[in-house]
Parts: sequence; structure tokens; C-alpha cells
Amino acid sequence: MSGGNSGRSKQVYLKVNQMTEVQKQDVFLKDVAKITCQDQALQNKCSSLKIKTIQEKKEKRYVEDVIDIIKKIQQIDPDAQVNNLGEIDYIIDYLPPKRPKLVWQWVKTIFTCVVSFCGAAFAIMTFNNDANVMSLFQELYLLVMGREPGGFTILEASYSIGLAAGIIIFFNHFAKWKLNTDPTPIEVQMRTYEEDICKTLIENNGRKEQEVDVT
Repeated sequence: MSGGNSGRSKQVYLKVNQMTEVQKQDVFLKDVAKITCQDQALQNKCSSLKIKTIQEKKEKRYVEDVIDIIKKIQQIDPDAQVNNLGEIDYIIDYLPPKRPKLVWQWVKTIFTCVVSFCGAAFAIMTFNNDANVMSLFQELYLLVMGREPGGFTILEASYSIGLAAGIIIFFNHFAKWKLNTDPTPIEVQMRTYEEDICKTLIENNGRKEQEVDVT
């Protein structure tokens, strides 16, 4: 019975993240994965296991293989049985520490807001012209009121308010407030974009390793 309990205590479970951002050149297993094991001493050794030392002091993404982690764990304890519950290939995103550039960050934020505002306004105006919304409003006003509109009417006002409200409700986000706990469409798209980046980096790395010169 004691042998069986000992065997179970040597089971190490890993859940490796798809991408991890680090700012230290020495990367440890606890930085990129969650680890659990009944043997607390073995779990502590695994957590403090150094899996990579980054030599270059510049921003770079490194594609790594979980098999290398398993080999390192078995080196510190040959009896350990490693079960990977996460990614097979994972990415270390190294960002060297540097002083924050608040002025530059504000400039980029303001520039992005201006471009987004102008782009959205242009798209809305283009749609209104293509659909001839103003002529439609005039015809509706004439049909209901029985006379030609003399200028700005309640139709334009309600359309403008409804357009703004619809955008806020759709994007589920205004300043620091959210209408509900669901992720916003922007958050969903950013997550999809991040997953596509990870997938591309991993696939490109695999192709480089399997390149064959046919010339």
C-alpha cells in the first residue's frame, strides 16, 4: 500500500499557458505553468525549476516545447510522472523592463481615439449618403405631419441618439462601466487575434525546423 501511495505522490500535473509575458531573463516553470503534486517537496522543486535563460536583451517571442519541461522534471526526479493538461507548444513573450513613457503613451492614445472617431464618422456619413437617409426622413415627416420639414426635426434627433445608444449597447462598454459581465466584442476580437498570433508563431516555428533545401 505504501508503494502505491508513493507512486501517486510522484504524479506531477502541469497546465502550461499558451503565451506568457515575462520581464526577467531567467524564466522558471512557475512563470509559465500551474503545477500541482501530492509530494510538496517535488512540487516546490518543479516550481523553482529554471526552464530558460534569455540571452538577448530585446523584445522577442520564443516558441518552446513542453517535452523539454518534462525532461527537466525527470532530471530532478527520475520517478516523477508528468501529466500535461495544457499546451504542447507554448510561447514566452519577453519584454525587458524599461521606464514607462507616459507622454508617448498619451500621444498614442489620443491619436488612436482621433483616428477611430474620424473613421467611424466617415463610415456613418457614407452609409447615410448611400441609403439617402435624409430624403427618407423628409418623406416620413411629410407623410406623418402633412407638410414639408422646415429644417432639423425630431427624426434626426432620435436617429442620432439611437445610433449612439446602439453603439454603446452593442460594444457593452462605456468608459469604466460595462452593462453586464459578458466580454465586449472588442475583447472577443482581441482574444481571437491573440490566439491567431500564437497559432501562427507555433506553426511557423515548426516549419522552420522541418525545412528541406530542394535546390
